Amino acid sequence: MQVDVYGDTLCALVSATALASTGNQVQLHLPAGPHAEQLQRGECPFREAGLADLMAEQLQGGRLMLAPLAAPPQPSAVIWLALNPDSMPEALSLIAALPERCTRRWLVVNQSTFAVGSSELLQQTLLDCDTPPVNPGAVVSLPDLLIEGNALQSFMRADSWLLGADADWARQLVTELLRPFNRRRDAIMPMRPREAEFTKLAITGMLATRLSYMNDMANLADSLDVDIEQVRQGMGADRRIGDAYLYPGCGFGGLSFSRDVMSLASTLEGSGLAAQLLDEVLNINERQKEVLFRKLWRHYGTDLRGRKVALWGVAFKPETSRINNAPALKLLEALWAQGVEVHVHDPRALDTLARWAGERDDLVLHQDPYAAVAGADALMLVTEWKAYWSPDLPRLRELMAAPLLLDGRNVWDPAFMKQNGFTYYGIGRR
Repeated sequence: MQVDVYGDTLCALVSATALASTGNQVQLHLPAGPHAEQLQRGECPFREAGLADLMAEQLQGGRLMLAPLAAPPQPSAVIWLALNPDSMPEALSLIAALPERCTRRWLVVNQSTFAVGSSELLQQTLLDCDTPPVNPGAVVSLPDLLIEGNALQSFMRADSWLLGADADWARQLVTELLRPFNRRRDAIMPMRPREAEFTKLAITGMLATRLSYMNDMANLADSLDVDIEQVRQGMGADRRIGDAYLYPGCGFGGLSFSRDVMSLASTLEGSGLAAQLLDEVLNINERQKEVLFRKLWRHYGTDLRGRKVALWGVAFKPETSRINNAPALKLLEALWAQGVEVHVHDPRALDTLARWAGERDDLVLHQDPYAAVAGADALMLVTEWKAYWSPDLPRLRELMAAPLLLDGRNVWDPAFMKQNGFTYYGIGRR
């Protein structure tokens, strides 16, 4: 099939690449900007496992082509929207400009995370002609459920697809497009477009609620002399709960994740319902981003001026270079406000952090994690990159001015660290 994908998001690049890899002829329409410039130079803007190689292979094979943000050509079978959440006006303009929209049956797949009801609005725009359409087109909702850090695999081996479609022919055509990625079992869940859009937001809201709940429990465990790890395992063993997203830590980040929770809260408020739970979820998360700072502040008797602190990890999650709403950003601001010099290591996010922070005398970036801890009064682990899980403890202790570890992801064993001569603080750990 001829598929025209619109957007420069991670979702757009993954969808275009995956669809091209199964034999479709895909045009990726890119808005002007840094991502388009990188792609034109042969660079992939996102560091995702397997994405750059597969994209290069599809471009070289001619199944994937880059194009400007313009109306699709006549042979196009599917218009696939994977735009930024604030690009609804552009989506409406694109649909309104579809050539021969009144006589041709267009299929539009909306994978963008717009507000609930956006697919219906796009559908109305598609049908808004001077004369009644002979073959009315259809807009379906296929919400973006990609997992950053494993985005390509989460498309090609998806646990589920939420397919919101009112027209049977449109549902069948999207099912055929997804068939190569849907062979192990039928993972497509048909529903109405509005239901698919709301389900996407509801999933994110539930995951955020579990995370904030566990962070609240971890903070309570600190005051009760309880090890939250034992509590987590006990809760996860209950089949009614399960163990997913029960790991306490120093807060969650990510542009899409945070924005989806806020969008759900806004939707509730717009309907006249109070978003008390989600508001509290977000408040807990913002407080949790400073939990490591508070532990450090108490440890040094509220006097941090002139101290040197090392941070391992600033990306909002492992396997990405993105720092959108990352806990490390709020932590950095709190440390700087107290006159702390911060030394940072991250496998991928240093360039992104440098652009965010600008030139500062109290921020030093390191390519070597052990160089970052040299002479440090504390080491804070903020992002749980696998490279940080088993550090060289004798070397770490020798390099640091004070053997103080603050584990924001509970990846280290408290007893083992203490046996090796470190003072250890985790999130609800003993």
